[in-house]
Amino acid sequence: MRSVNIQPTVTVAAIAERDGKYLVIEERIRGRLVLTQPGGHVEDGETLVEAIIREALEESACDFTPSYLISTYLSRNAATGHATLRFNFAGTVAGPDSRRTLDRGIERMLWMSGAELRGAEARLRSPQVLRCIADYEAGMRNPLASVQYLDVETASHVRSVVNRSAARS
Repeated sequence: MRSVNIQPTVTVAAIAERDGKYLVIEERIRGRLVLTQPGGHVEDGETLVEAIIREALEESACDFTPSYLISTYLSRNAATGHATLRFNFAGTVAGPDSRRTLDRGIERMLWMSGAELRGAEARLRSPQVLRCIADYEAGMRNPLASVQYLDVETASHVRSVVNRSAARS
């Protein structure tokens, strides 16, 4: 296994399946319309679960309830050297809420089957979109409790993000 000396950006992505189709967003990146899962960067002070709930709402106008951590990818862009650590969550969605405005750059949300996504591979923002769907379809499921929040200031205080999120509700 190759060692990578990097400081990655932490991101999250949502996988929501309904009637055999996956929630996808169409967004404009550098003038090009691409397809991807709702998701984005984890903001300072957020847990991973809080981040995916927020990002899914901002990008799809849907309330996302995560059920599982599907997979985690550490990747590096060979051209820029930029690294990303991406956490992929599966869950359910309610909505969309037609009163919400989508994030800047997001054109629309839509539902596509795995076959439709594979057929649109040239339009995908990243190969991680199909990899994430493949992991989900292969049955990969990790409990949300396996994702922990560690308060490094006290170092002895470890909480499950599930418990932390529940306490805030």
